[in-house]
Amino acid sequence: QKALDLTDVDVKQITDEVLSILGDSQLSALFGPNSRAEVPIVGQIGNYSLSGQVDRLAIHKNEILIVDYKTNRPPADSAENIPKIYQRQMAAYSSVLKDIYPNYTVRSFLLWTDICSLMEIPQEIIEKIDF
Repeated sequence: QKALDLTDVDVKQITDEVLSILGDSQLSALFGPNSRAEVPIVGQIGNYSLSGQVDRLAIHKNEILIVDYKTNRPPADSAENIPKIYQRQMAAYSSVLKDIYPNYTVRSFLLWTDICSLMEIPQEIIEKIDF
């Protein structure tokens, strides 16, 4: 019996989606040699202390790229519809990393594992979050 009773079509679809993300030249920095998995992050945001873990962090040229994996089913259909708790989480990570790397642009992404889809959270959304 196959794992999770997936059909060959499902396995191919999932495989193709994962390879598409990993093979996307615009996203290669997220999974390349200057990236790390499960990076601890600690910092201060106003009166709040943050202690968390970035699922994927990459330093590439003048950018810091951060990814958090999410298993929501179904996933958000647009960045505007990402649950506020996730927007806040990524804004917090972004804020701390901007303090650590003031000369870098920080870009935030969610990887929806259910559909293997990488979604960038635009800076306009990140900047609207108050702490």
